[in-house]
Amino acid sequence: MEDSRMKKHVAVVGAIQIGFAILGLIGAVVIFFVMSFARSQVGGDETGEMVLGFLSISLPVLFVFLSTLGLVGGIGLLAYKPWARYLVMVVAALGCLNIPIGTLKGVYTLWVLLQDETIKLFENK
Repeated sequence: MEDSRMKKHVAVVGAIQIGFAILGLIGAVVIFFVMSFARSQVGGDETGEMVLGFLSISLPVLFVFLSTLGLVGGIGLLAYKPWARYLVMVVAALGCLNIPIGTLKGVYTLWVLLQDETIKLFENK
């Protein structure tokens, strides 16, 4: 009975990770285009162009990196891969810095993945 309940929680965590990862990838594309457009509108200010150029590359790369980790981890969780549990715990801990939604998602994820029943689920696979 307990395993069934924790399997549902693990599935929810996997789905949340995948969903937020897809949103993060979309956000990375939007940030890239918005920052590139803003860079083109600066009009001769070399410092502004340099800062916006740096941000238009570094922010989307960061979003893509973290979103890819979440996507791979979420898919791995749904397949009960032991490495996915560790990966998602790291992603969840980093997500806790994103107040308030990331904190809620991160705390719930950590709660689910640190339960004894969940650990047993991943050890059996």
